[in-house]
Amino acid sequence: MESNRLLAELASEPRRAALLLDVDGTLAPIVSRPEDARVPGDTRSLLSELATRYGLVACVSGRSSAEARRIVDVEGLFYIGTHGLELAPGAAAWREQIERFTVTVDWPPEWIEDKGLSLSLHYRQSPEPEQARLALERVAEAAEEVGLHARFGRMTLEVLPPVEADKGTAIRSLLDQRGLERALYAGDDVTDLDAFRALEGLELGICVALKSSETPAGLIEAADIVLSGPDELFELLRAL
Repeated sequence: MESNRLLAELASEPRRAALLLDVDGTLAPIVSRPEDARVPGDTRSLLSELATRYGLVACVSGRSSAEARRIVDVEGLFYIGTHGLELAPGAAAWREQIERFTVTVDWPPEWIEDKGLSLSLHYRQSPEPEQARLALERVAEAAEEVGLHARFGRMTLEVLPPVEADKGTAIRSLLDQRGLERALYAGDDVTDLDAFRALEGLELGICVALKSSETPAGLIEAADIVLSGPDELFELLRAL
């Protein structure tokens, strides 16, 4: 089976390879309240062991790196936060603009996640998700009108600075710095497509999609391996 061959090749020289992993919906199961997300203990132990053998094990999250570190809670990993914005020159210059926009948004405070360099507006807990999505489409339009960038993810609208930065740019920068030409990336949302593209041209790149009712079709189509959720990802990582 092709997927088994790819994984065996990656595992044959772990010091030359990177394991790059999204957090929410990938390492940590999706929960109704984002602040309740946690990586299971067995997965944390496995990540700690993998970090001693692989050239790089990194968590690549839409949350801030501090939040990702709290949720994963494993030392020895590299944490990339806010879809790579934390590593992007010029992103910090938009912080005040995002703060000014945040105070204009009429949205339940408990559903707002202020990440400093970006803003996430959640609606997973809304009793009327379709109406909530329509309301957030108007927020997205307002964000674009003031020069910010808006995009939808899994039951979330994200408002970001208009800079050239995403999970892919952060990953390529990190791989280049470490001199690594082999990598596996696992994710479950539309922003993970940027990470998939970052593996193009490597000596070995393996794209893993975690499938759910909310996973975009494009991510599934672009993946080398498709899994049903965090439990199957744990089994894949354990085989490495």
